[in-house]
Amino acid sequence: MGVLFENEGSLRVTDDAYMTPEAVALVERAEALVPRLAERAQAAEQAGRVPDETVRELAEAGLFRVLQPRRWGGYEQDPRVFYRIQMTLARGCMSTAWIYGVIGVHNWQLPLFPEQAQHDVWGEKGERSGVLIASTYMPVGQAEPVEGGYRLSGHWGFSSGVDHCQWLLLGGLLPRQDGAEGLEHTTFLVPREDVEVVANWDVHGLRATGSHDVVVKGAFVPSHRTQRTNNHDDAGCPGRELNAGWLYRIPFTQVFQRAVSTSCIGALDGAIETFRRRAAAHVGKHGAKTAEDPNAQLAVAEAMLRSDELKLVLMRNFQQIVDHARDGSQMGVEDRLLQRAQSARVAKTCASLVDELLRACAASGLYRSNPIERIVRDVHQARGHIANNSDAYGRAFGAVMLGLPNADPYI
Repeated sequence: MGVLFENEGSLRVTDDAYMTPEAVALVERAEALVPRLAERAQAAEQAGRVPDETVRELAEAGLFRVLQPRRWGGYEQDPRVFYRIQMTLARGCMSTAWIYGVIGVHNWQLPLFPEQAQHDVWGEKGERSGVLIASTYMPVGQAEPVEGGYRLSGHWGFSSGVDHCQWLLLGGLLPRQDGAEGLEHTTFLVPREDVEVVANWDVHGLRATGSHDVVVKGAFVPSHRTQRTNNHDDAGCPGRELNAGWLYRIPFTQVFQRAVSTSCIGALDGAIETFRRRAAAHVGKHGAKTAEDPNAQLAVAEAMLRSDELKLVLMRNFQQIVDHARDGSQMGVEDRLLQRAQSARVAKTCASLVDELLRACAASGLYRSNPIERIVRDVHQARGHIANNSDAYGRAFGAVMLGLPNADPYI
């Protein structure tokens, strides 16, 4: 059985062989953290940042290094391990899982940079392999060519978890590397000391992510600290010369797009767990038992069914991604657009499901002491990320299926 466009005889639906003993141990470490994350979630929201203690525990458990090359002290795991961990963490605190996703994925991208950039961050012998990297990829940076590199300036928004990080990956545009007309998206690697953080994250949900604005004023960025984000060939990813594993041959979008949607699935699971405990014991002011309410029964059933479907699609799609990376082939544009649309749709789907769970809690469920109330706001906030614009990516997929050219520059 295959997916929509692949040759049905060439694709496995799923293969759990990637869950090695090492991978299982990493997921179990994440599982052990869930109760503590849940206990801290409300205070983290009020403080507007994930606690330093939580970030330290994630680091000590090795979770940020799941996608990092082994030669740099990482685990170099299959992306499915990374996303299993993210979903697990989100059951306790979606904000924690969100910054885990967007910080942890950078240890996959840095290995695509020139070797010197990796040395700059991780040290000559990898002694700084635990360094954390924040980002904001919006291509607003102005880069002036100077001897040896660029003079970078700009004002970026939405740098999740930046308070915990020592380096940043910032987006900008440079002339195409192949000399053709036009500009291409470029990632600039900048040390924290060259960045001013503008503490302005006062929002509806995901409040603990601390996704503040950042400003850079004329910082020098050596050429080796740049990487052409959407150039997936070896010229655009010079770090592959020494980081030669198949993991680093996956196109950027296929890894990153799931870093900002997968925590929604785990948060949905957290809402389901909370709702089941609450509904089993709750009796309303008029004597009605929530467990006997048909609306509550349907809400939890729908949430559990859809959560299962979302996970199946996530794992099936990454099986396809991994198979292509392993054999060095390129996935067809139709499948790439389909997966992009499916990833973007996750937040929208989860939002409707957690809305129904909260509604089935009735009036007493609207107090902020109910974790589902926070999860509703967190998931709706996630819908605002550009990569979760389900309508835009659905139209892009639909247009190609109707014979029009692909208009998505990241695909």
